[in-house]
Amino acid sequence: MAAGTDFSLPFPDIEGGYSKDNGKVSSVRDEISENSDDSKQTLVNGKPPRHLSVVRHSISTTALISPSDLDSDHGGTGAKSPSEVISSFLPVFRSGSCAEQGPKQYMEDKHICIDNLPQHLGEIEGFPSPGAFYGVFDGHGGIDAASFIRDNILKFIVEDSFFPVCYEKAIKNAFLRADYAFADDSSLDISSGTTALTAFISGRTMIVANAGDCRAVLGKRGRAIEMSKDHKPNYTSERLRIEKLGGAIYDGYLNGQLSVSRALGDWHMKGPKGSACPLSAEPELQETLLTEDDEFLILGCDGLWDVMSSQCAVTMARKELMLHNDPERCSKELVREALKRNTCDNLTVIVICFSSDPPPRIEIAPSRVRRSISAEGLNLLKGVLEGNLCD
Repeated sequence: MAAGTDFSLPFPDIEGGYSKDNGKVSSVRDEISENSDDSKQTLVNGKPPRHLSVVRHSISTTALISPSDLDSDHGGTGAKSPSEVISSFLPVFRSGSCAEQGPKQYMEDKHICIDNLPQHLGEIEGFPSPGAFYGVFDGHGGIDAASFIRDNILKFIVEDSFFPVCYEKAIKNAFLRADYAFADDSSLDISSGTTALTAFISGRTMIVANAGDCRAVLGKRGRAIEMSKDHKPNYTSERLRIEKLGGAIYDGYLNGQLSVSRALGDWHMKGPKGSACPLSAEPELQETLLTEDDEFLILGCDGLWDVMSSQCAVTMARKELMLHNDPERCSKELVREALKRNTCDNLTVIVICFSSDPPPRIEIAPSRVRRSISAEGLNLLKGVLEGNLCD
């Protein structure tokens, strides 16, 4: 079920339904647990292989972008074919979300769903319709950071001097300013931290920003296109950045403490504001122009991706949407499947559809060349497809 502004709080029993508060980004009420986990459990080994993304990443920067830098290239824009440019496709946004505590002692995830961003923001000159905003924030060391960033990140985006002239710069600046603002709030535990994954959509332009190991995956006619890169300390680009800045990696953990290499908060691991440090709050951005082939987007915390590949999630979500065309029910099924696969973390999943219609059946044109297969070969192929489709 889509909602204008949807903040879903954790519920103890996945069968029992959802508990939701509706309201503006700045008016969310969170219950903060006094006995939160000090660290986030993740699976180190046995993660499924990832499908390579076809959208290029943005250039990395470490400082807030000023208006004088407007002409420089800081954003990541996917290649656009002539057919994409002339397309008259206009997306319709419908979303559904599901959050579950899972096997962990406390729920530290937060998320936000806004299907009608122009209505939510009111009249802003230059901001086209339709528009939408979504985010998943996977907290660790307490819930303060995830709650603060969820409640304030959109405000920092729209208040940035580049908004709405240059969304990429506004979003990057917002991540860093939100991180600084969190450090300045004396009422919060600034040693808590959170990963942050957001999807900002204006018209047909979608910009995904990620800092951490949540992941965004686009369903494109049944094919999984990864719209974010997991920021793990052991990944080559992150390891090189960490070591260049004087950090170290012990058993897959940044400075032996954190299983991600980018996060907001965690100020006990960062230096003075504005200084470069191994733990970065700077997001990486990917931009794409939505077309008729882009059917839905999945945003999920690492509790989902620890036990499920990107292609498996897209295949399962597409099958569900073809059956009932309900993104909320679809998100619930993805969470249920991750629990069956024994995820060890909190679970938060958002499914965003770009059309009011369900995904169509994919018709495969008959081949002009006749080929034959034995009964034994046919049975073998059937077994492989049925047994390994989502592995």
